[in-house]
Formats: sequence, structure tokens, C-alpha cells
Amino acid sequence: MNFLDILRTAIFALRGNWMRSALTSLGVIIGIAAVIVMVSVGQGTQAEIERQLAGLGAQKLDIGPQMQRSIGGVRMSSSSFFTLTEGDAAAIRDEIPEVQLVSGSLRGSSQAVYAETNWSTSWQGVQADFLEINGWQVASGSAFEAQHFSGDKVAVIGETVRRELFGTGSGIGETVRIGRTNFTVIGTLKPKGMSGFGRDQDDIVFVPLDTARRRLLGVGLPPGAVMDISLTVSHPDDLSYVQGEVESLLRQRHRIDPGAPDDFQVRNVAQLVATRNETTRQMSWLLGAVATISLIVGGIGIMNIMLVSVTERIKEIGLRLAVGAGPSDVRRQFLAEAMLLSLGGGVLGILFGIVGALLVGHFNTDLPIQLNGKVITLAAAFSVATGLFFGYYPARKASQLDPIEALRQ
Repeated sequence: MNFLDILRTAIFALRGNWMRSALTSLGVIIGIAAVIVMVSVGQGTQAEIERQLAGLGAQKLDIGPQMQRSIGGVRMSSSSFFTLTEGDAAAIRDEIPEVQLVSGSLRGSSQAVYAETNWSTSWQGVQADFLEINGWQVASGSAFEAQHFSGDKVAVIGETVRRELFGTGSGIGETVRIGRTNFTVIGTLKPKGMSGFGRDQDDIVFVPLDTARRRLLGVGLPPGAVMDISLTVSHPDDLSYVQGEVESLLRQRHRIDPGAPDDFQVRNVAQLVATRNETTRQMSWLLGAVATISLIVGGIGIMNIMLVSVTERIKEIGLRLAVGAGPSDVRRQFLAEAMLLSLGGGVLGILFGIVGALLVGHFNTDLPIQLNGKVITLAAAFSVATGLFFGYYPARKASQLDPIEALRQ
């Protein structure tokens, strides 16, 4: 029997009991569709997290006070004290050559008022490099210039603040009152959207650091104090080295004795990005493994039905062997039937999987979907492998039947 003869015979045998064939393929259909949908969701989520975390900067270090300290036996949060200064930022810039940009910052929240419109927002007092360190780009107007850091009352606002205060206007040149101080808007920023932690990054107002210290935080602040220091390095490979140098320099400047705990902490954003990526990658593998199990269950269903088919068709097999068919012909026929069941289920599973993934992305816009051609190809190959693997034993069993014993059934 040539290939076309085997294929026609297999199709005829499956069509004779089409309902059972369809139900047998259903396991493979569900398995393939589940693999595609789950892996698409997992990879889409991973890509979205990578996009959001990329905005934090892969060559960036953030330095802040220790989260908790004990003062006089009382545990206090990091917002209750200041351990960093502009001098620390200047020392990092001057003494560590691998550092590219450095900026200290202060932060708070106030009511922003323009004419009869007001909006509760966050503000940050920053130095010249801050916007570039954090990837902010100017949409209209201009960013801060050197002369602004001598106490000028100017502001650069995020997209959310611009929209809430000025509607369709740009707001450039307008006066906004933040707290009790009037600021002139000199620039607006391109939107960044939501952060990886669910915060609106565009709901922000930036002002010069000295102006924020004197006008927005008021008295009681230590001279030159900052809440955070941000820096970038020239090359990502220098990040770990620079982190160690920064820690050593700050311990020296803060006169911290050997063995004593730091009064600051250095946060490596690249480590956070790597950790989140590894977590989502493992989740994708877990989802794919769960779906693969359902595909294996579908393959077991094919083997079961093919064994039943061999039992039901013993007399037919004996007749074929008696009139001249060889064991290899019988084996190829039953193997072709198993392959058709799995391959047909695989094609339908791919179609249902693609449609299912698109529907998930359509009805749940917060859940990103990323279809991967490699995954679809792998699913198709796996469906073929399922037919070969689970169909071989029944086919081999059929080919080893004795013709005389089979004809007696």
C-alpha cells in the first residue's frame, strides 16, 4: 500500500465512527488551545512588566534613608528623618568616575491651584540631572536650566496635572499655586502612564530643589538635606561596582563605625528588573506545563480509543493479513489513524487557541496578550508527536496479530 492508499483507508475508518473520532480529538484540541492561550497570556504579561520596569532604568541606583531606625528606643520610619545631603550627591559625582548623572531630591504633596481649578498632586524638588536620570522627556516648553536652581519659582508638570488644571491648553507661562507659593509653568512632560506598582507617574510637579526646600517644606529641615539621591552609570556592567563604592563612600562621610548598621540604603533597580523577569518567566513555564499536561491526557485518550479500535477490528485485520498485507501495512494504517486524530485536533486547537487568546485580550484590556509564532509551531509539532507516540503501541499490537487467530474472532 502506498501513502495515499493508507491515508484513504485511515480516513474511511475514522469517518465510519465520526462522533467517537471527534470526541477523541477533543482532548488534543483543548490541550493545544490551552497551551497557546496560557503561554500568550504569560508572555504578554512578562513583556508588559518589562516595559514598565524599563522606565525605572537599567543603569540606575536609588539611595534613600534606612526604612526604619531606632532613636531613643522609638522605631521611626524613613520619612521621619534625613540622613542624606546635597554634599553626598556632590561627593558621589566627584569621587566615583563611573557615575554619569547624579541628583538629590525632596518630595511631598500639595494642592495645585490654577484660577478656579485645583488638583491634589505630588511634587518633587530636583537637581539638574533628575529628569534625564528618570527618562522624562519634555513635551512642550523647556526643562530646567542652570539659572533656575538659584531659587527660581518655576515648575515642570506631568501630563495628568496639565490635563486637570489646563484642559486642552499647554499651561506654558501660566501661574500655578502649590501650597502657598506661586510657580510659573515652563514645561510639560510626555506621558509615562501607570508604573509597575499601579501609580500614575504623570501626576507630578517638578520644581528646583532649593525652591522646594525653602518654599514647600518650610523650616526645620537640616541644611542641604535631601530625601533621596538617584544616579546612573556609564555602563550597566559597572552597576555592582558603583554600588559598593557608593556604600563605602557614604559610610565614610557619615562616620559610621565598622560593623555598625548603615543609615542609608542603596536600591539597585536592575536587580528588581531581573527578579521580576525571572518570576514572570517561571509563571509562563508553569502555565505552559499545566496546559501540556492536558495535552498528554488527550494523547492518552487517543491511545485508549485506538486500542479499542484494534479490539473491534480484529477480524478486519486478519482478513487484510490473509490476502497479502504485511504487518508494516497494518501498522502504518493504524498509525495514520492516530496521526489524523492528533493532527486534526492540533489544527483545530491552534485556531481555537488563537481566537481564545484574542478574546481574552479583547474583553480584559488589563491583561496583555502576546501571540508567539514559535509557540504555535511548537504546539503543532507536539500534536504530531502525540499521535506518533500514543499511536505506535496500538498500531504495533495490531500488526502482530496472527491472521488465523484473528479470522476466528
